[in-house]
Amino acid sequence: MRDDSIVWSGADGTVLDLLLQVLQAFRREVVSYCYWKSTRRVHEVLCGAADLDLLIGKNDQHRAQKILLDCGLKLCPAVAARDHPAIVSFLGYDEPSGRIVHLHLHFRLILGERLLKNYRLPWEATLLAGAITHPTMPLRTLDPASEAVLLATRACLELRWLDPVTLRGWAGTINKFERDREELARQVDRKALRGRAAALLGEDLADGVVEAIFGEKPLEKQRHFRRLVRKRMAVFRTYNAVEARLRSVGRAAFWLAGGLNKRFTHKPRPWSRRAPGGGSVIAVVGVDGSGKTTTVVCVREWLGAELDVMPIYFGTGGGRPTLLLLPLKLLVPLAMRLFASKPQGSSHGAVSNRRPGMAYSVFLAVWATVLAVEKRLKLNAARRGADRGLVVIADRYPQDEIADFNDGPLLPRLAYVPRRLRQFEAAAYALARRLPPDLVLRLEASPETIAAREPDMAPAVVRERTTALQRLTFPGAKIVRVDAEQPLADMIRAVKREIWQVL
Repeated sequence: MRDDSIVWSGADGTVLDLLLQVLQAFRREVVSYCYWKSTRRVHEVLCGAADLDLLIGKNDQHRAQKILLDCGLKLCPAVAARDHPAIVSFLGYDEPSGRIVHLHLHFRLILGERLLKNYRLPWEATLLAGAITHPTMPLRTLDPASEAVLLATRACLELRWLDPVTLRGWAGTINKFERDREELARQVDRKALRGRAAALLGEDLADGVVEAIFGEKPLEKQRHFRRLVRKRMAVFRTYNAVEARLRSVGRAAFWLAGGLNKRFTHKPRPWSRRAPGGGSVIAVVGVDGSGKTTTVVCVREWLGAELDVMPIYFGTGGGRPTLLLLPLKLLVPLAMRLFASKPQGSSHGAVSNRRPGMAYSVFLAVWATVLAVEKRLKLNAARRGADRGLVVIADRYPQDEIADFNDGPLLPRLAYVPRRLRQFEAAAYALARRLPPDLVLRLEASPETIAAREPDMAPAVVRERTTALQRLTFPGAKIVRVDAEQPLADMIRAVKREIWQVL
């Protein structure tokens, strides 16, 4: 039960309700578990600022997973290169806080480098038997002696310069270990620590563990002790030294490629953790000024921290174009200088009532043709990404229900265009109908609001497009209306709720 006399801490001052629900269910169902990382960070973990790592008794692993599913969490598998059969990840959405909760269930005690957990220590039964209830939090944790032994052992197995993930955050990692050691040194009894170290590591290493915790040297400087522990733990390795190093190099290359893909290339390739039950294509549509780009950025920051998220921009404005469209886009400012006003069908700037002239028609025909090729490539990439387990977040989405705007075909506004060129463009937009998104978030706002946000857009065009947006049906997709006039925080909260439901 939650004790109102306790001052709960965290980024917003509260422990997440979803985690409280899970822990109360574990206690009610008498699940054998404990949080086996640093008790110094318990408050931070329960407030959703860090992952919750739980060691689960072997006989309770299936009941524990059922409880998480019943509480609304979802099983999210890691990619094969980073998966481990004794560790599963569950994600949940805590709606009041807007946070994604990440739980790791460990059915065996697996330690080692960040990219390759190569050691399985048979200490599960001992650690679970000695687990205690945290004095202020509704969570079972390790007793101080067991936590101290495990901390010293983890430092010996995890602090390796050969692991690029640990090396990248080396200063932060060693600082974390040192702060944990100092905290435990104030809590643990020397005699109890030596006894637990002798039981888990052996009499010959027990004094070394006591010195590692209470000594003046930080853990990363105790090289002799670390070598002795690694030698003792060699029998518990999953792979021998040669195979482990080869696998580590392979995973490091995969990790590097994944990081480059996440940040720069955005190819439809999973690199970390896939969506539960397969990926989804989520399209954010709306008239210019409705907040599409802001929504996509917020969703990427929120969801991309835990799942593989692939962004796609189907427009031609401020988003990143492909290399195919980039040369034409660079020419647009120069080309637009040739036209004092834009013909019918344009949205921004000075728009005349005249039909497009020859020069404008030629430029638009070339633009529309290249754009059709780009949209076809992006549509295929989006569907392949979703099929491979990625969550694809699309800013806009092609459609052929309404010509001329709202990401529809462009050539219908021209009077004289070769039929084959029209057919080529139409085929690209027809592909969007065959490959509909799984979820369409339609951001709706009044013409007055859009006009205030987009002063360069012609008022008549604003009224026409806000009305036409209501007619888009995107056959085969789930369409959700989102009020784009409400405060941004409320709009993003509504978007998160809808996205979480389709995952």
